Amino acid sequence: MNTAAKHLLSALDDRRAAEVMRELLGRAGVTVGGDKPWDIQIHDERVYARVLRDGTLAVGEAYVEGWWDSVALDQMLERIMRARVDLALRDSWVLLAHAVRARLFNWQAARAFEVGERHYDAGNDLYEAMLGRRMLYTCAYWKNADTLDDAQEAKLDLVCRKIGLRSGMRVLDLGCGWAGFAAFAAEKYGASVVGYTVSREQVAWAQAHYPNLPIDIRHDDYRNASGRFDAVVSIGLMEHVGPKNHRAYMEQAARCLEPGGIVFIHTIGGMRARTQIDPWFEKYIFPNAVIPTLGQLATATEEVLVIEDVQNIGEHYDRTLMAWWAAFDAAWPKLRDRYGDRFYRMWKYYLLASAAEFRARHHNLFQIVATAIGTPQPSFVRAT
Repeated sequence: MNTAAKHLLSALDDRRAAEVMRELLGRAGVTVGGDKPWDIQIHDERVYARVLRDGTLAVGEAYVEGWWDSVALDQMLERIMRARVDLALRDSWVLLAHAVRARLFNWQAARAFEVGERHYDAGNDLYEAMLGRRMLYTCAYWKNADTLDDAQEAKLDLVCRKIGLRSGMRVLDLGCGWAGFAAFAAEKYGASVVGYTVSREQVAWAQAHYPNLPIDIRHDDYRNASGRFDAVVSIGLMEHVGPKNHRAYMEQAARCLEPGGIVFIHTIGGMRARTQIDPWFEKYIFPNAVIPTLGQLATATEEVLVIEDVQNIGEHYDRTLMAWWAAFDAAWPKLRDRYGDRFYRMWKYYLLASAAEFRARHHNLFQIVATAIGTPQPSFVRAT
């Protein structure tokens, strides 16, 4: 939808806005007031004009404010994404403003700690209720697993096998979260790990839970990491690095490798290069995040690293997110007094919209194994 069309729609009355929105939803097989689980129920007629004016930001905000509902929110959003209806809502002034700011400023460097303070420090009780035993906030691996804990253990073991982890090896974990990988690598493989995170709460939790393991969890920007390691790992960090910094990240990883070392990257990957994430997610969930594409990351490795293997396990993220949602929903009676009903709707939208993104294949999850230039290809690279 071009800018001229947007101006025209903004001048139309609510009735015409409703007609336009109903037609767009109809393309996805979603009916306003219908009886299917994925149909939509409207509680405030102003939602139509608001969404046409403010795009996907308004979709999420209006849901959180109770202007609309859907019994199967994830199925409704998946249908909209598969029909590409969401694209008609992305050419808004909100998205344009974000794009201009992203081109002018390197927010990922200037505001490195913001996402830690606003998202990862939200409350360890919230994440303990949602994430499972090892507090892993990244895609699990469900190939031979039936529970979230088993699937996350399988993911960690997959990572360890892909980097050829052995007892005595030293690993640098950039964006280490609550030290789930670090603890697993130390317990199961006898490795020592240095981890970096921008979240104070993650550091406190890790120090309290793993006081006797050979892991060193630091509250610091990953850019300040130094030293030489047998492997450099990032599991869920690259989404916070930003396209302006992809090359510098690869160079840093290469500098931190011992001869023959391995670089491992586990990251969400988008379908096309962008300078920002969806405006609603930017505002309420992950400030300054940018989903990279596989092409962007491959370009950033040129003359720095050799990509040895790429695996897409994106289909596993849908199931992971639905497991997080089920756990969060079950724990809500204990969390409600602290977080409030508005937070419940916000978190529900976040988790179920994310699940829809992966189910519709708008997002994937790439695991990339790389080595320094001149390094012989490791025999253990394809460890699936």
